[in-house]
Amino acid sequence: QVQLVESGGGLVQAGGSLRLSCAASGRTFSSYNMGWFRQAPGKEREFVAIISWSGASTYYADSVKGRFTISRDNAKNTVYLQMNSLKPEDTASYYCAGGRGYSGNRRDYDYWGQGTQVTVSS
Repeated sequence: QVQLVESGGGLVQAGGSLRLSCAASGRTFSSYNMGWFRQAPGKEREFVAIISWSGASTYYADSVKGRFTISRDNAKNTVYLQMNSLKPEDTASYYCAGGRGYSGNRRDYDYWGQGTQVTVSS
């Protein structure tokens, strides 16, 4: 069992940066691939980024590639999402998730956090 708690969201102006954190409980964190998803009001939850259990592999949605960076520290049971050059269209609730597969499909994830709100003003 893995429990996930996101933090670091907030209000930022366009062009600014935020770093989201996702703290995990449970001794099996390092065996899970970890993803970030986001959901804007009235829209489906969409994939943002994924990092493999070892941290060796990452993959990003085209909409955030070159602006966002996912990383993890298995010693601290934490995964991060560094978000730079933020745009108003990045406004959403951001969720971290853990799964055994290396996938951008939210149905492949077993554990989810409660989400943290990111609002980017123009």
